[in-house]
Amino acid sequence: MAKDKLLNYEILCERLQSPLLAPLLEKVPHMLELSVNHGDFPVWLQALHVLPQWQALSSELVTKVRVGEASQCNDNERAQLQAVLMSLHPWRKGPFELFGLDVDTEWRSDWKWDRLLPHISPLSGRIVLDVGCGNGYHCWRMAGAGASLVIGIDPHLLFNMQYWAVRHFLPAPPVWVLPLALEDMPANMQAFDTVFSLGVFYHRRSPFDHLFSLKQCLRAGGELVLETLVIEGDAGMTLVPEGRYARMNNVWFLPTCNTLLVWLQKAGFTNIRLVDVTVTTSMEQRATQWMTFESLAAALDQTNPLLTVEGHPAPRRAVFIAQKPW
Repeated sequence: MAKDKLLNYEILCERLQSPLLAPLLEKVPHMLELSVNHGDFPVWLQALHVLPQWQALSSELVTKVRVGEASQCNDNERAQLQAVLMSLHPWRKGPFELFGLDVDTEWRSDWKWDRLLPHISPLSGRIVLDVGCGNGYHCWRMAGAGASLVIGIDPHLLFNMQYWAVRHFLPAPPVWVLPLALEDMPANMQAFDTVFSLGVFYHRRSPFDHLFSLKQCLRAGGELVLETLVIEGDAGMTLVPEGRYARMNNVWFLPTCNTLLVWLQKAGFTNIRLVDVTVTTSMEQRATQWMTFESLAAALDQTNPLLTVEGHPAPRRAVFIAQKPW
């Protein structure tokens, strides 16, 4: 195993001393320990080590994720920063603005945030869990909305390293990303005021296990914010792709909105609301300089963009809000 002083969770461990959060302590290493067998890890770690030691004169997390000001570096220094961050390619969630450098990610994740923010309970003072958070983009927005502590979990090592690259310039905000999956979380924590599951549900082989696990993370009366792919149709209808869906091989269940409302109710949630349904377009998800692989456009039927290349309905995403009973 390898340890590195840059990937340090000591401050988080101090924050987790409260009775409700203490079970998570055993899941958080003193330093982030990573298998040396991951071939790209040395490259990613080197990127963190050569990041410039700039102190952000200002930052913005309310309307965007902006760190530092363009005036703090020249074009040559900004180009060097870009080269370092590009070694952590692909950047999927964002966008970020770092010292005048626009990190134009695959997803306009800010659009998703803008769709759900008016409908959720105010995050001010809340302890929040973001399941499948990727590089932590939405975690930063949750902090900007006033959350007192945001813990994002994502087992993908690259996304954790992208989080640390951003945090390098923002050491103080209460945002932490852990290399964990939901099943790695302590059982029945009942510790979080709000739990987000954005773009994860359709990747789970057992949708009800996912819902019950999310519920166990919530305190009594806590709020679930669930965003997932759906299809049009009546209650009881669910698409289970035989093969791939939109070129993804890990898509298991795409219910209708009415079906998912029933699933949430059956899982024991109350005050269930469908607050948004939006068709995903290639303006919101696309290949960019920061994510050069194929994106949504390559997953849609070129003669009929209402269908995927496999002939399934094109991606449509819905946001549900529900409450754990008191």
